Amino acid sequence: MDHDISHPELEVLRVKKRVAFRVCNVSSYTTEVMEIQADNPTFQVLFIPGNPGVVTFYKDFVEALYELLGGTASVTAVGHISHTNKNWEHGRLFSLEDQIFHKMDFIKQELQNTAVPLLLVGHSIGAYISMEMFRMSPEKVTYFVGLYPFLALNPQSTKQTSIAKIAESRFVCVALSIIVALLGLLPRSLLRLVVLTFLGKSWSAASIEAACSHLVKYHTMRNILFMAKNEFQKLSEIPDWAFMRENQHKIAFLFGIDDHWGPLQMFEEIAKQVPDAALSIEREDHTHAFCCTEAGSLWVAEYVASLIKNKVSL
Repeated sequence: MDHDISHPELEVLRVKKRVAFRVCNVSSYTTEVMEIQADNPTFQVLFIPGNPGVVTFYKDFVEALYELLGGTASVTAVGHISHTNKNWEHGRLFSLEDQIFHKMDFIKQELQNTAVPLLLVGHSIGAYISMEMFRMSPEKVTYFVGLYPFLALNPQSTKQTSIAKIAESRFVCVALSIIVALLGLLPRSLLRLVVLTFLGKSWSAASIEAACSHLVKYHTMRNILFMAKNEFQKLSEIPDWAFMRENQHKIAFLFGIDDHWGPLQMFEEIAKQVPDAALSIEREDHTHAFCCTEAGSLWVAEYVASLIKNKVSL
């Protein structure tokens, strides 16, 4: 079991193939998809985002992962229902369970004719969603990777407690969503400045654009908060350790040093409960929101690519 990754060799990548963005209908829900299709793939990587489930936050990561795998795999990222640029679902709110079944329907609809092995990669709550997908159809999944996974509540986190209280209040959620939507009325240049000032000067161009195009929408923010409410309810349950042990040679997790969503206590618990899972710790200060910086996206893509090459028999 790998316990630590301190200084991976990072290549300077010149991306040759850009992601393609498309919108498709999955079980009547308009779904945003971002992907790079390999000419002759030997396997398929399906990426499940965290919350927000906006796939364009992961543009740099998807492109880097595709290149690091040498074009041997198709890489697809599927967004959450109504975490979208347009209000296609007319204000309807979708639960964590809705999002899980939506991803299962995506596999059935979009990947059912794929003859190559399927690898699931999930970030944050996307790791939980991916694990549930794995549990529902273990015969379809060759390997699972959880990045900075949110698998259970962290009672020691004051941030989680605060977010949970906000998500529980419909009044507060509506008010916050209205405020955010009003920000969305600002000219794009001014909105970019607001995002840079309050969310991070190190953010990549792709992440700034994703925030400006998706996060400042009333329907998106309402769904982000509604899904968060469901997460705090569902993740009070104990993880399915028995399933993880049964499939421990097909499971890997990457944790961060100071991540309240995926604390090192969970790393230690998985190491105890699932001793043969591939566990690693990122020590380069890329944070839980790795996808928001080019350096973080590249580092994590390098981790995933290396893991696939070393651990997965295809």
